[in-house]
This record gives sequence, structure tokens and C-alpha cells, in this order.
Amino acid sequence: MPYVNVQITKGATRDQKSAIVRDVTQSLVRELGKKPDHIHIVIQEIEESNWGFSGQLTDDWKKSQGIG
Repeated sequence: MPYVNVQITKGATRDQKSAIVRDVTQSLVRELGKKPDHIHIVIQEIEESNWGFSGQLTDDWKKSQGIG
């Protein structure tokens, strides 16, 4: 039984998360021959202030890049 944990920063829509679950499931079925009803996927949304990137917290990095 595959258990997949996807960690993303907050902000994805329900439709986007649904697409992630669908695509990851399809990949495991196609590439590993797993049964869809045996696949568990957890999406964890993490605040950008709790995620580091390029030596900075992601929200600070985005500010330095003029993003968001």
C-alpha cells in the first residue's frame, strides 16, 4: 500500500489539490502497477513562514524577489 506525503506551501485550491491526488495516483498505477484503492495520499499545507528556501524563510525570499 503506497502512502504518499505531499508537502506544499499554503494557497492551493481544492481543484489543484484534487488534480495532485489524481495525477499521483495515476502515476503509481501506471509506473508501479498499484491498485488505486490501495493508494493513500496526504497533502500537508505549510505556511511560508515555516518553510525555508535558498537560505531564507520562503515568505522573506519571495519579498526579496518582489513576489507576492
